[in-house]
Amino acid sequence: MKSLLLLPVIIAISSAALAAEPTCTAPKDKWMKEADFKHTMQLQGYKIKTLKVTNGCYEIYGHDKNGKRVEMSFDPVTAIQAK
Repeated sequence: MKSLLLLPVIIAISSAALAAEPTCTAPKDKWMKEADFKHTMQLQGYKIKTLKVTNGCYEIYGHDKNGKRVEMSFDPVTAIQAK
């Protein structure tokens, strides 16, 4: 019985965690080339250690212009931070 009562709580927590990750939906043929994206980010002061695609967004791992470590997702068309 307790298991049945906990199920809605578990589902709510899982849904909230999934909703926290940005998702980008632009078609791949509209995306900025990876090299162009990296160049754009470098002009903004980012030092990219790793670039990967997650949920249709460009995701960077590296450091910002202040040297602070970052893990951020960006729209692959506009290079604006995804929310």
